[in-house]
Amino acid sequence: MSNTENSSTSNVIDIENLSLTFQTGDGAVEALSDINLGIEQGDFVSLIGPSGCGKTTLLRVIADLEHATSGAVKVNNMTPEQARRERAYGYVFQAAALYPWRTIAKNVALPLEIMGLSAAERRERIERNLALVDLAGFEKKYPWQLSGGMQQRASIARALAVEPDLLLMDEPFGALDEIVRDHLNEQLLALWAKTNKTVVFVTHSIPEAVYLSSHIVVMSPRPGRIHDIIKSDLPPDRNLDIRETPEFMKLANRVRDGLRAGHSYDVNQ
Repeated sequence: MSNTENSSTSNVIDIENLSLTFQTGDGAVEALSDINLGIEQGDFVSLIGPSGCGKTTLLRVIADLEHATSGAVKVNNMTPEQARRERAYGYVFQAAALYPWRTIAKNVALPLEIMGLSAAERRERIERNLALVDLAGFEKKYPWQLSGGMQQRASIARALAVEPDLLLMDEPFGALDEIVRDHLNEQLLALWAKTNKTVVFVTHSIPEAVYLSSHIVVMSPRPGRIHDIIKSDLPPDRNLDIRETPEFMKLANRVRDGLRAGHSYDVNQ
């Protein structure tokens, strides 16, 4: 994991000198400015910053849902468009985005149907990935029969079903209450340990970013810049109790200081 202009072929994601400006009816809006970032296989990277700083925009550029104005992005040494066509990543949105008329199994199966997989292969992947997110036995339920947290876990299973090496997650737990969010944080950390996926995770929550991540990218207000990259030295098998430790507090304070400094930098421009 690095903030560098020197590309590495070992990185899952390489971003060099990336900027993005939106053209609107009120004029140009600079969303991202001079982003340089390398993410290695197996990293869990959280993007954190104030609202409007470009966290989700950066994630969407990686996913080929937005296009940079300048600079370069590589995903597994492919362009974002090639990576999307190769299904090199799974994407989990802020809302679960499940089709209410399809059962949970059929929601998970949707990308597999598009891929043209056989019925037997679809069944195997559905069963395996629902078990990974602790939803075994809920295959025949409909989204409206599940809690919000269970729906989001189903959306994660759907993203995992295409067997990507990279998982892109845009504030997937932001709308959930704190107790459910804590539980899903624990489950996501366990899932990451089991699968060794590379994860890029957008959040507004300092405790969530520190608890989940191997690296935390602190972004400044718009135009989004990388203010700091913080490597976590917390043990990989951590549980929620670690949030009360001095080590956790030290990391959280560094993130908080980075967010404040990023605001000061912006104000003084």
